[in-house]
Amino acid sequence: MTGVKTLLAVVPDVEGGLPTLETACIIGRDLACHVRVLHVRPDPSSALPLMGEAMSGAMIDQMMATCEKEGTARAVRVRGIFDQLIARYDIPQTDEPPGPSEMSAAYIELIGQEDEAAVSYGRMADVVVIGRPQDGDDEPALQATLNAVLMETGRPVIVAPRQQVSNVLSAAVIAWNGSVEAVRAVAGAIPLLLKASRVVIAVAGSAENLQVSASELQSYLAWHGIDAELRTLTISGASDVGPSLLRTCDDVQASLLVMGAYTHSRLRQLIIGGVTRHVLDNAHLPVLLAH
Repeated sequence: MTGVKTLLAVVPDVEGGLPTLETACIIGRDLACHVRVLHVRPDPSSALPLMGEAMSGAMIDQMMATCEKEGTARAVRVRGIFDQLIARYDIPQTDEPPGPSEMSAAYIELIGQEDEAAVSYGRMADVVVIGRPQDGDDEPALQATLNAVLMETGRPVIVAPRQQVSNVLSAAVIAWNGSVEAVRAVAGAIPLLLKASRVVIAVAGSAENLQVSASELQSYLAWHGIDAELRTLTISGASDVGPSLLRTCDDVQASLLVMGAYTHSRLRQLIIGGVTRHVLDNAHLPVLLAH
């Protein structure tokens, strides 16, 4: 099993980006891999079609100048926290393979669409780390980026919590339902699970009444040298799967949750909700997702 050699961290701003960057650095340190930090400044000209024909040329110029100024200031702040972390942990900077034997880092700044850039760079990373969308003006953009990297990179995605974490590779919980998405999440998580001190397979309902049973997953992990224990979630109904899963994470003091993303259609989940949405809205630990 090839380990994680390259990791992409998407950092749009300082507020949500610091926990994302910290999470990426912790994983990079523990797996001795290369961390590429991507910040994408918006292109002011891309907003021109949205401004409307009724606006005067002077008003459009002023809005574009304001957008450019805000984007530049945000980029300076993001570069600042990157430089601080690099200095604090004495991380070597390079973007030339194969790199040093320990963790290394590189900073990439572009102008354009964040979701498009994240997909492009994410396809050539082993893992993508991104922040959790939160309330505010930037939520739609970050949500779009998260959806894009999940659906279009073919890579596992680690969604960092809003608060900083000190560990990612202690106890890990796998949310198992036998789906192809869950299989991909587990496959992508193997290098991290190998480092975990405890691995718990959490199943809602019968652990054996699945297309691929939990005991088969347990055996699969054992072939990789991972000793996993089974735990059946106590749930009162389908809507309680997400809350019960997070309660289990709290109970075992998990530092990582591994699960398939959107195992039902996105439209259905948008209408009736789902485990993925509940976890992303409420998790206080990094969540590794795959679709």
